[in-house]
Amino acid sequence: MASEVVGRENVQCFGCMTQQQESFKKLLSWLFCFSELFIRSNTMLLLAVFLLKVLCFVECYPNGAPTGACEDMLPRHGVPPQSSPAPYKILTNSTTFQPGKPITVTIIGPAYRGVLLEARTQGSINALGSWKLPPPDTKLLQCAGNPQGAVTHSNTNLKGNTTVYNWIPPNTLGPVYFMATVAQQRTVFWVNVRSITLTGEKMDNLGLATDAGSHMAEEKLLLVISLLVFHVLG
Repeated sequence: MASEVVGRENVQCFGCMTQQQESFKKLLSWLFCFSELFIRSNTMLLLAVFLLKVLCFVECYPNGAPTGACEDMLPRHGVPPQSSPAPYKILTNSTTFQPGKPITVTIIGPAYRGVLLEARTQGSINALGSWKLPPPDTKLLQCAGNPQGAVTHSNTNLKGNTTVYNWIPPNTLGPVYFMATVAQQRTVFWVNVRSITLTGEKMDNLGLATDAGSHMAEEKLLLVISLLVFHVLG
């Protein structure tokens, strides 16, 4: 009888171990499912981020550069600029400027789709002066608190050597140059395209020169009149 009781207890005990094992297996199964779901969730999250980056890469800023690009002038395209020399030059209609007198600026080179154009002074990253009457397929961009501080593209239509920009100098005499970022495609663009340096001219100098010229003309006229009077009297 005693051996039978012990046998039954052992059977019951082994039965208890079996239930614990099954419970442990279920727990492991749930943990595995949870970890698999977590991994899948992370994978989906990474995939979503990747797709967003791809979408941004394809569609980033087709309607113009963002205000955040005013200082570094770098497109937010997700790719680095070209390391080769830029096939573009910035030409101006003058090597000097006077406050308020328009300067025309042209980007010479292959046709381009994207552009960010600013005027700057040496040692500063802030846009200088104002742009007026942006040409077709471009628009004004607020930079350095100035709603007309820069010009950028308004669409991806081609721009070329006939696209002329108009810049109005501020009341400053410091040297000024023009800086541009030019993009042929979203993945093909050049930064730090720079013009020659323009020097400022004082409006007062022009006025003094005009006044001096008028005084000289008056003196000559008086001299001629005096000679005529002496001739008549003589």
